[in-house]
Amino acid sequence: MVPAIAARTQRKREIRTAYLLLSPAVLLLLTVLIYPLAWEIWASFTSFSPLQEGSAPLVGLANYRAQLRDPQFWRAAVVTVIYVAVTSAGKLGLGLGFAVLLARPFRGRALVFLAIFLPWAYPASVSVIGWFWTLNPPIPTAYAPLMGHLKYTVDGALGDGAWAFLSVTLFNIWRGSSFVGVLLLAGINAIPPELFEYALLDSKSAWQRFRSVTLPLLKPFLALAVFLSLTSAFADLANVWMLTAGRIVFPVIGTHAYWLAVEAGQFGPASALSLTLVPFLLGALLALFRLFDPPERKAA
Repeated sequence: MVPAIAARTQRKREIRTAYLLLSPAVLLLLTVLIYPLAWEIWASFTSFSPLQEGSAPLVGLANYRAQLRDPQFWRAAVVTVIYVAVTSAGKLGLGLGFAVLLARPFRGRALVFLAIFLPWAYPASVSVIGWFWTLNPPIPTAYAPLMGHLKYTVDGALGDGAWAFLSVTLFNIWRGSSFVGVLLLAGINAIPPELFEYALLDSKSAWQRFRSVTLPLLKPFLALAVFLSLTSAFADLANVWMLTAGRIVFPVIGTHAYWLAVEAGQFGPASALSLTLVPFLLGALLALFRLFDPPERKAA
């Protein structure tokens, strides 16, 4: 009984120390985010617009109800869900493959690591311009007509805007998978090497060792990678805007909110639209950590 009480006391002490060490970062984060978030919540309950004179009257939940009745909102929501699902699956699959590849030493490993991490290391603006010029060559060459024919073929087969959607999706996967790969590689390096040695004695199958040892121990890192992928995809406005040169032919929640706020001057509805993502992200965060890092069961 005494050892159990001592263990609980030690656990509580460790938790208090952890919160104490985290408090500066949490305080800084709240300082940076609390004012913009509070202002956005306030604006979502008003008809605030720079185009109108006087104070913005409170309208309650009218902005939220208007969004639910707007066909453009539902179209943007569907496109956003597809975009998030495809990019998250692509980044997770490629990133996990990169991490497993780089986990073992081989000749040229440093160059492969550099090539994989380079898309994320470069500034987003540089990567976007390079990707845009790759898909839309700025000068007439033999390569340019090929990309033009490919664009018309994709749009003709899948509808107007399909090529733009495909280009933004591939860019998000290409750039995001490098970050996910490095994150998961750090997770693999944190696994004690003796576990892999024991698994090698137990099974000669690389797939069996990956499924029994690597994958279960990577669950917290996988949860974090998926959540970061979801948040970056949900809030992906800059990449969509730059890769389509401002000609957004498929709406996502971020671009739709941008048009409402900046182009139409409707800051109230735009704030309500942005905040509709919060419950989904919180639900995804809770589900991911419940799935990948379930609470320990107490012994009976």
